[in-house]
Amino acid sequence: MSSFDLTGKAAIVTGANTGIGRAIAMALAEAGADVALAGRSRANETAAQIAAAGRRTVLIEADLSTTAPVQQVVDETVGAFGRLDILVNNAGIIRRAEATDFSEADWDAVLDTNLKSLFFLCQAAGRHMLGQGAGKIVNIASLLSFQGGIRVPSYAAAKSGVAGLTKALANEWAGRGVNVNAIAPGYIATNNTAALQADETRNRQILERIPAGRWGEPRDIAGAAVFLASPAADYVNGHVLAVDGGWLGR
Repeated sequence: MSSFDLTGKAAIVTGANTGIGRAIAMALAEAGADVALAGRSRANETAAQIAAAGRRTVLIEADLSTTAPVQQVVDETVGAFGRLDILVNNAGIIRRAEATDFSEADWDAVLDTNLKSLFFLCQAAGRHMLGQGAGKIVNIASLLSFQGGIRVPSYAAAKSGVAGLTKALANEWAGRGVNVNAIAPGYIATNNTAALQADETRNRQILERIPAGRWGEPRDIAGAAVFLASPAADYVNGHVLAVDGGWLGR
């Protein structure tokens, strides 16, 4: 299992205070990586769990609704750990409304956080990784990278953009030692999907459509992230890996 070992590696995980981000950060630490936790909310509990696992961590306050803190995130990580090997772009938001009523403010908020800041963080981390000739970038996409969804036009647009951007960066960087891939989670029980879980009709419709017969848990995404961040995925480039309980195969 040495090909999954991340001992001595340094990672950034954005939006790691809850849900999928926390699960990924913990899994990377358990695989041996030191982890910088970047986001608008301080991921104190996640940091405590990583420390308890015997790995180093650093908390970086960064509001990724703008690109202003992007270089700071990379610089603080390298300053703390002396290196940067893995970037997981997990931070994201969602806004729900009918397309005919969707506001420009909500459109911009989602695209700025979920796509614009993600790209510029890839750029900043990519420059460092290309300089050292190695690195792994894992973007969190969505089922809506493949489908349109309902009442989430900006989210569908952003996540479709994440899938396309992942492939574009892989085309440029694969031959220079930097792997860029994405994970497309299915319906995962997190804060972002609380409204769907609480809607009896939508919850039933979703469960009926998932061959696995259940909502995913954040830990279901963690193993895929470790794989894509590890030497086991050295020949995986520009792939969007669906972890969805079989939703897309239905």
